[in-house]
Amino acid sequence: MSSGRGPGGLRDRDRDPVTWEEFWRSLMGHREGEPSKAPPQLGKFLFLGPVLLVAIWLFSGVYTVGPGEEGVVRRFGRVVGNTGAGLNYRLPWPIERVDVVDLAGIRRVNIGFREVAAGRFEEDLAEALMLSGDANILDVRVIVQYRVKDASQYLFKVRDPDTAVKAVGEVALRHTVGQHPIDFTLVEARAEVENETRVFLQQLLDSYEAGVVVTEVKLQEVDAPKQVRDAFQDVVRAKEDKEKLVRQAEGYAADVVPKARGQKQQAIREAEAYKQRRTIRAQGDAEKFVSVLTEYRLAPEVTRKRLYLETMETLLPDVEKIIVDGKATGGVLPLLPLQGMGLERPRAEAGQ
Repeated sequence: MSSGRGPGGLRDRDRDPVTWEEFWRSLMGHREGEPSKAPPQLGKFLFLGPVLLVAIWLFSGVYTVGPGEEGVVRRFGRVVGNTGAGLNYRLPWPIERVDVVDLAGIRRVNIGFREVAAGRFEEDLAEALMLSGDANILDVRVIVQYRVKDASQYLFKVRDPDTAVKAVGEVALRHTVGQHPIDFTLVEARAEVENETRVFLQQLLDSYEAGVVVTEVKLQEVDAPKQVRDAFQDVVRAKEDKEKLVRQAEGYAADVVPKARGQKQQAIREAEAYKQRRTIRAQGDAEKFVSVLTEYRLAPEVTRKRLYLETMETLLPDVEKIIVDGKATGGVLPLLPLQGMGLERPRAEAGQ
């Protein structure tokens, strides 16, 4: 009968279950009955290896988010949450993955020109030329600055946010410029154009759920096309001169009008004072006349002589008066006009 063992000393159909030690002997080429030389740590290695790989795989879910950044966690492509700055954890790939977005950084797009090299720019007339409200052509170049306010919307609501901001910014700028005449944008109200463009641009971006907030819209250059730029510059200079003259006239008026008003008030006050003086004097003269009339009626001759003497005192206060006696009329020379004949000075010198 057959011994029931096949090649290599292994049992055939009715072989007993192979033990772990027999398996190692056959694997290492040992005969039955020979001592096994298998490394005692190999079994532990085969057990700890997968455990270590699983640990490394789980540890790969640790990630950090820097200051001013936000992480967007996706689970099998679906957004499941946002994480803030610091050390965070997600389920390892391919279950979850995270996209970190900078929220604090200021981004910018140029409309009407593009940067071809560091510090070198090139105009883009297809974007820069636009119509004003009075059907004039303007060459407008703008810088739009913005930052991310919603990381999830920024990543997944719009395919290319920077391109979208530039396209929508051009639409908003054309809309604003088209609402006003050329002088409004070119000369009068650049700040208002910037503000209106920023507000309208933000409304459009919010309707698209772009996840960005516009911080500033800055006009870099607003001018007429090159073909008619000189003529427009002459018009602008003329308008500036007009505004300058108007301001000067307003300043002169602001200086002269208050002075004229002050002089007017002064003249009114002087007239009122003169009126009061004349009224008081007239009243005094009337009262004096009444009193004199009363005295005159009591003693007409005395009053007449007193009035005559008072009048003479008033009319002749500094006149030299000579009184000649009426009896001295028989002489040849009743009055010698000695004054003015050089006799007074010697007398004065003699008196010294």
